[in-house]
Amino acid sequence: AMIYSITETARANGLNVYYYVKHLLTELLEIIRIDGSVDKKELESLMPWSKDLPAECYSKRRK
Repeated sequence: AMIYSITETARANGLNVYYYVKHLLTELLEIIRIDGSVDKKELESLMPWSKDLPAECYSKRRK
């Protein structure tokens, strides 16, 4: 259910789901602390509505 929610929210925000999830997984590895916690402020830049996402996340998606 979580994966479905993430992909549908990305789709609703006009993102290419493949590139968004790829970016999300790559960046999450960088911000997760050793104890498994994450600073919520760092997560904001990964949200599907964030203006800080790379251009490839906005590439055309197949219909």
